[in-house]
Amino acid sequence: MATEVITAFKVMNQEFVKLNRFDGTNFNRWKDKMLFLLTVLNVAYVLDPNLQPLEDPAPDATPQEIAKVAELKKKHEEDKFTCRGHILNTLSDRLYDLYMSMQSPMKIWKALEEKYNTKRQCIDKFLMMKYFEFKMLDSVPIIDQVHELQILVSRLCDLKVIILESLQVEAIISKLPLSWNDYRKKLLYMMEEFTVEKIFRHLRIEEEIQKRDAVYLPQGSKVNHVSKSKNSRKGKRKATSETEDT
Repeated sequence: MATEVITAFKVMNQEFVKLNRFDGTNFNRWKDKMLFLLTVLNVAYVLDPNLQPLEDPAPDATPQEIAKVAELKKKHEEDKFTCRGHILNTLSDRLYDLYMSMQSPMKIWKALEEKYNTKRQCIDKFLMMKYFEFKMLDSVPIIDQVHELQILVSRLCDLKVIILESLQVEAIISKLPLSWNDYRKKLLYMMEEFTVEKIFRHLRIEEEIQKRDAVYLPQGSKVNHVSKSKNSRKGKRKATSETEDT
């Protein structure tokens, strides 16, 4: 027992198992880190809903068998105490006060899962709705909007909602603004199989081309307009001089 206590103190002093207090946000992240800590401490087994209680020794059990069962029961109670303490100590003060009356670590764990997995489902639905209703605008750089869309994909991935890359590519193309209709059609008719990285590269190049055209084309149009005006004036002058000669 003394060895296990020393091991527990050593583990708790390691930076990689120090947890921020859970305040109701990022439950899955806290849960994974908490399970890792409890597994390192060899007490995570007490959270197993299928864990069977230790049976009492048989009537004809030997003193050694009785002592062994008693030792196992003692260890089980100590592990439950350790597990409960670590779970409560990583909760915010508000949540600590809410769950401290529960003596069973399994009941605390189950209550947290039921409460925050339900919240997660609501977040899942909200993020999925936000992803599917996302619309790109002409007034915002396309690449910035693609980044924003991929952030939603990443957040959904954190919640174990996986969107296939082919669907991500189709979503990016379909969400391009109206001014990109011609380029959207061009992408749809291309035989190339796009990845998110490839479509990102294509869009970045096209956006740079459009920016360049926006800068230079108006000047070119202006030059052509001035040239046409000059030619028009020359034509009028020539016609006037010919009339005067006659």
